[in-house]
Order: sequence, then C-alpha cells, then structure tokens
Amino acid sequence: MSRIPFLQRIDPAVLAAFGCIIALLVVGSLYSANFLSPDYLLQQLQVASFLGVIASGLMLVILLGQIDLSIPWVVSIGGMMSTAAGDWGHFGPLLAIPTGIACGIGVGLVNGFGVAYLRVPSMIFTLSTNVLVQGLMIVHTSGAAPQDQATPAMHLIATGRSFFGVPNALWVWAVVALFIIILLNKTVTGRRIYAIGNRETAVYLSGVNPRRVILFCFAISGACAALSGVLLAGYSTHAYQAMGDPYLLPAIAAVVLGGTRILGGRGTFLGTVAGVILITLLQSILSVIQVPDAGRQIIYGVVIISMLLLYGRERAEQ
Repeated sequence: MSRIPFLQRIDPAVLAAFGCIIALLVVGSLYSANFLSPDYLLQQLQVASFLGVIASGLMLVILLGQIDLSIPWVVSIGGMMSTAAGDWGHFGPLLAIPTGIACGIGVGLVNGFGVAYLRVPSMIFTLSTNVLVQGLMIVHTSGAAPQDQATPAMHLIATGRSFFGVPNALWVWAVVALFIIILLNKTVTGRRIYAIGNRETAVYLSGVNPRRVILFCFAISGACAALSGVLLAGYSTHAYQAMGDPYLLPAIAAVVLGGTRILGGRGTFLGTVAGVILITLLQSILSVIQVPDAGRQIIYGVVIISMLLLYGRERAEQ
C-alpha cells in the first residue's frame, strides 16, 4: 500500500505534533463540553498568537544552532517602552508600537554582535543581556510597577476582531509567519540560515560571511519578542515587570516540538506552528486540571532535554 505523497513530504515530527494536537482536543472535550466550540478555539488561537510571534523569531536563532535567553525581558521591554511612549505628547500613540519593536531590535542587535563578532556563546551572552535589560527597566520604573496604559491601537490589535471575526492578534501572527516562510524558503538568506546551522565553518569557507546572517536572525528574534510584548500589553491594557518570564521555556519547547533541531540546521515553520498550538492546548488542559506552574515548567524542561538528547544523538551518528 503506497503512502500519500503529501504526507511523505512532511517531517514525521510535524505529523506527530499534529497528532498530539488532535489527542489534546479529544482529552479537553472530555473535561469540558465547550472545549471544541468555535469561540473557545478562536480564543485559544488568540492566546497562541502571543507565543507564536515569539517562537517565530526564536526559530531562526535555533536554526543557526544558537539560543536566545533574553526573550523574557525583551518581551517586557517591548511592552513597557511601548506603553511609556504612548504618553509622549501628541504623537505618542503613533510612536508607541514602533518604539517597543525598535527596542527589541536594539537588544537583538546587541545579542547578534556579541555572538557573531565577539564569539561569546549565545547561551551566556543572551542570558547576560536579559539581566542587563531587566536592570534597565527597573531603573526606568524606579523599581515600581509601570503606571503607563496601552494605547487604543495596542488594545485593538491585541483584543479586537476587525476581519471575519478572527482575532487581530492572529492576523499579526499570520503576517509574521508569512515573512518567516518567505525568508526561509524563497531567499538566499534562508538557505544560509540552514547551512550555518549545519556547519558554520563550511559556510565561511564558501565565501559567505555568516556573521551578518547571525546578526540579522538575532535582530528578528528581538523584534518578534518585543512585538509580542506590545500585544501582551494591549491585551492586559498595561505593561508589567517580568511579563515575559512565562514565555521562554514554552517558546523553546514549541520550536523543538515542531521538529526544529535544537542544535540547528533542520526545521520547518509548519512544525513551529504545530508546536505553538500544541503547547497552548497543553497549557489550557493543565490549567483545567489545576496543575501548578512548577509542574508545567517541569514538563517543558523534560521536553527540551528529551529533544536535546535525541538530536544530539542524531548529530553524533552522522
């Protein structure tokens, strides 16, 4: 019996992720009759959009064989600086969202410079950057909770449903997804990202400067994390310190669950989408059955360690 050609072209990890999604939907429906209702599913996709935007940028960094641990406070700086910019006089509301994203790009460029040009391991450098940004935001707010409010535009894109009843946050994720898909599949830069993840030395010897690609990917990761912070601030109508802390492990888990090799060089954006939805549904079910936050972090950690062991063994055997 021959296989379906379409399924043959899909990574088995992606198929497994979608299979787990179906299983979670079935399990969720057993706990709540409304779990499969269109309104509830759209609400879950809206929540998934915040994680999805972060995971979209993080995927590029992981494809390089790097990691970005500055995400928690890049999310926070995006939310906190966008709400702060909203109070900058008459043009404040127009500058709010661009300011938040620009701050994320700035942090991403610092990360990229440290990893690509200073050759500091990404885990160490981005973790240090995360602490640095945390300190800057504490100074910015004098250690108190931010008092700034989200602008109407931020609230609209995070909570509104302007087109066909679909949450605007989902449209934002779709635009980011389209950019990442085109980048990875239709551009020379995309091919270089995969090549660097497989063997950076070979890329350098072929005459390509991998440093620029690494710098670019970290900048995109920072922009996506900050954009998610803008969405989260709009969703809750205000920013708050450590608002990005709950998103680091879920974002990494979503990327690797979707089949992206955590050591770089392999992965598809479809898998990342599946991983984001899977993590969101898992979080929803864990909330329904009242699993504490510590238990969720343990689950994410086990997933990441398992994938690291799996992909590490694959690379060693090659």
